[in-house]
Parts: sequence; structure tokens; C-alpha cells
Amino acid sequence: MLVPPERLERWLDNAAGRHGAFADVVADADGVTVTCVDDAVLRLDPPLGWDGPGPTPLARLGAAARSRHRVAVLLVRRGRWAVGVFEGGDLVVSKVDARLVQGRTAAGGWSQQRFARRRGNQTDAVVDHAVETAVRVLGPHVATCVGLATGGDRGLVDEVLADRRLTGLAALRRLEPVEVGEPTKAVLLSTPGSFRAVRVHVVDPHGPGD
Repeated sequence: MLVPPERLERWLDNAAGRHGAFADVVADADGVTVTCVDDAVLRLDPPLGWDGPGPTPLARLGAAARSRHRVAVLLVRRGRWAVGVFEGGDLVVSKVDARLVQGRTAAGGWSQQRFARRRGNQTDAVVDHAVETAVRVLGPHVATCVGLATGGDRGLVDEVLADRRLTGLAALRRLEPVEVGEPTKAVLLSTPGSFRAVRVHVVDPHGPGD
């Protein structure tokens, strides 16, 4: 499950209420493992690694999760794309655009072949335009970003990032893919809820995991 950094403290309090006191808290290179008095085990991994101060592992985890790193976002689907740079949960710069890609047709024969070629050309144009947008909007900020969050059609995302002008963007640490529908401005604004969230896995010997 994903827990937004702003809800992490409350989530831990609720977990303690369900499972009892935290009997053991151990940090490693990737995150924190908590063993509760009822033998439930909580595994928490910050999305961008460790860099926050804190006197205890959980305080350090919270600081790391709330850090205001800059993250680039690239969302691409057929006909629409969105790019942005976030500092923490705040949007620094963005661009959302669209280009027509025809839907499927039931026609067969030469008509269908012509349609397939036309649709393929339109998809290629989407990739080309998404590349130009990414170069113009994300390019100036790549040096200040610590990660790249992507979403949408993975194949189209990979095609965009294959452009040599986006080598620096493609070289950023790739975060877990963001599950999105159409890459609208509202969807772009919602992405920090995924790429900034702490990933939590609960193993409860007395019941289903959270």
C-alpha cells in the first residue's frame, strides 16, 4: 500500500493501535522494518531513499518522505501527454497537450491498411510532439531533479525517452510507474500522491495484511 508522507505519522499511530507497541525498529539501506508486540511486521520504504535527519529510524523515515526533492514527471498516452517538475508536492513547471489519434475501424482490406498506416503516423506524431515538449519544459530542470516518474503507455514513454536530446532525463533514477488515466492537468497534479508515498507492506500472522 502507499501512504502519503503527510499521513505517515497518523498511519503509524493507527498501526500501533491495531498491533500494539513497536517492539523492534530496524533501519537498513532501503527503509525500516518494524516488529510489533503481536508479531505483525511492518515494512516501510521511502520512495527516494534516505537523506533526512532524525534521532530514530521512524523520525528519519518521516523526514526522508517529506523531503522537497525535485522530481520530473512524464505521462504519455495515444493522443495526449503531460510533463511537469515537482518540488515536493508543489508543481514548478508543466505542460499538457493533445493531438488527434483516430480510433479503431471495423473496415477491412485496403481501407483498414490505410487506416493503420495513418493511425501509426499519428501516433509517431504524438511521440515527436511529446519529445519536443519534454525537451522544452523538462530539459532546463533535469540537473536539479533526483528522479523521474512516468505513467501512461509504457511503450510510448520509452519511445519518448529514447530521443538523444532526453538522455539526461532518461538517466534519472526511475521511480515506480504512476498509474494514470488520460494525462490531463488534474491527473498530473495528482501524481505526487503516488511518487512521494511511502511503500508499506504489512505481514500480520493473525490476519490479512494491510
